[in-house]
Amino acid sequence: MRKYLVAGLLVWLPLAITIWVLGQILDVVNGVFGSLLAALALVLPAAWRDGLLSLHHVPGLGLVILAGALLLTGVFVANIFGQWWLRQWDRLLGSIPIVKNIYSSVKQVSDTLFSSSGNAFREAVLVQYPREGSWTIAFVTGTPSGEVACHLASEHVSVYVPTTPNPTSGFFLMMPRSEIQPLAMSVDEALKYIISMGTVAPPAGNAPCEDAAERNPVG
Repeated sequence: MRKYLVAGLLVWLPLAITIWVLGQILDVVNGVFGSLLAALALVLPAAWRDGLLSLHHVPGLGLVILAGALLLTGVFVANIFGQWWLRQWDRLLGSIPIVKNIYSSVKQVSDTLFSSSGNAFREAVLVQYPREGSWTIAFVTGTPSGEVACHLASEHVSVYVPTTPNPTSGFFLMMPRSEIQPLAMSVDEALKYIISMGTVAPPAGNAPCEDAAERNPVG
């Protein structure tokens, strides 16, 4: 009976967690959508308010509107006119105290992470952490620059070491390039390996162990 219970759990657990995660995302989107409707209702005639607020209870409407708004925004800023308005918007928010610090920081991080020309989180590597002889998977985020680079004698690489099973928290390290071992696995495969605590290993076909050992001898 224990064997059958475990077999049933392995079937339903991934589905249950997937539904739970999607539900959390929908709750956040609906919460933002409801706040926007409430703010919009304050400036509309009273006769329209009840009908407008009732839209908040339509399942999935907030997600559809959010996706449409993102699509239209992307189309708008993809041309010269839209780029001009985006620069004016950045200049406006950059002139507001407190707001400018938060907005500029988040914008720099998002531009770095989601830029198609950037190198952040495009490569998985092996690094020795938290001590020599103990290895973990990290992601390359770039190279040190500015004042920090002036204090580093050799070529260094900036890496992010995620924690398990929650990869959204972790540690930022600057390590000599000679001490990191490149991996052939994709970032998605590396994330699965980290989240599963090493139980879901990427297929070895991407980088045969013999070839990897010749390229990057460990130790």
